[in-house]
Amino acid sequence: MASRIKNMTDGKPAVLILTFALPLMLGNVFQQLYTVVDTMVVGKALGVTALAALGSADWLNWMMLGIIQGITQGFGILMAQEFGASKFEELRKTVGSSIMLSFLSSIVLLCTGQWIARPVLVLLQTPPEIIGNALLYLRIMYLGIPIVMSYNLFATVLRSLGDGRTPLLAMIVAAVVNITLDLLFVLVFGWGIGGAAAATLIAQLFSSLFCLYHIRKIEILAISPSDFVLQGHRPVKLLMLGFPMAFQNAVISVGGMIVQFVVNGFGVIFIAGFTATNKLYGVLEVAATSYGYSMVTYAGQNLGAGKVDRIRRGTRAAVLISLVTSAVIAAVMLLGGRAILSCFISGTPQQFEQTLQIAYYYLAIMSIFLPVLYILHVIRSTIQGMGNTVLPMVSGIAEFLMRAVTAVLLPMLIGENGIFYAEIMAWAGADVILICSYFFVVKKIKKLIG
Repeated sequence: MASRIKNMTDGKPAVLILTFALPLMLGNVFQQLYTVVDTMVVGKALGVTALAALGSADWLNWMMLGIIQGITQGFGILMAQEFGASKFEELRKTVGSSIMLSFLSSIVLLCTGQWIARPVLVLLQTPPEIIGNALLYLRIMYLGIPIVMSYNLFATVLRSLGDGRTPLLAMIVAAVVNITLDLLFVLVFGWGIGGAAAATLIAQLFSSLFCLYHIRKIEILAISPSDFVLQGHRPVKLLMLGFPMAFQNAVISVGGMIVQFVVNGFGVIFIAGFTATNKLYGVLEVAATSYGYSMVTYAGQNLGAGKVDRIRRGTRAAVLISLVTSAVIAAVMLLGGRAILSCFISGTPQQFEQTLQIAYYYLAIMSIFLPVLYILHVIRSTIQGMGNTVLPMVSGIAEFLMRAVTAVLLPMLIGENGIFYAEIMAWAGADVILICSYFFVVKKIKKLIG
């Protein structure tokens, strides 16, 4: 197991970033695989209405997932810094405190999610014919919040120590379990959209237990009962890192809900087409999130070791790699997008063609501007890895404002297709804040370290 841990404070930055990101990328591919299969099974077996219901629940589901990921990734920043500085006793206490804080947070989020699910769906003017299925999906997913929190925390612990391979294997396990249960619950048992949600949570449980099993094998993480005690400055420091990232993701998701509110007014066919492409969003950014995780760990470890110049070299390398990657993915989607999207859609020939046309138009726009998104992930994650989660939070607010304003105003000016540019404007607004913030943070840290 020790061989899976990677110290990123020595060696060529580009090689380290790529070799760390590739297993994460493959893991994300498997994660997206079972998300895509969920959508395929729902869209093909249950029809356009069920697909639209899944789409109506998307942003509310993503909001909780984003908060969970923000909290756990924030905790991982301190873990990476302490590992880079070889402060293993402090690292164990940080992991123990993170487990306790994550558990408490998951209970609060579970209760909050169940409370707000229906009122928010009503507020978003979810069409009556799909609100029942959308609510059922959310109820089940929210019951599984402690499971989702566990996986994200355990995967963060491993990534903070430079282990990208174990989360990959966990995602392979989850993908196999989820796809098998999807087919069983939806096609055989006839449990509908609720069966798809249950399959996802059971798969997450398997991946969580897989990661925990491997964490327990890491000698430097031999945690004692005293490490779980929340005392001193550590819990406060962890919350100050995690909560801005959670808030950032929550704000971004509120912007997404505003987009969904506008989309809901365009009818079930438009919602279904919009949903089909949104389910490919994760595929579009699969490499971007992997480079992001890589840069959080890379920047955190090198900051802990006091090597600021390595952070700058690594950031330049990551931006270049991400631009090349985004161009390749964009080309694939532009050339093969129609064939991929057709796997999600069913209905009459007229419904099929209308839904596909809407979906591909949206996919083409996002693909063309994909490099903007990739820069966002690399720069934001680097800043977070350097211990500053407030400025990325500000970029999240900018992202929210750009997404919301574009979603409300542009369809009024150019029609319903204007909604497709909300994401692009959100990415661009965040990039402006992040690029300026990156140079500010690097300069500030160089002065502090001397």
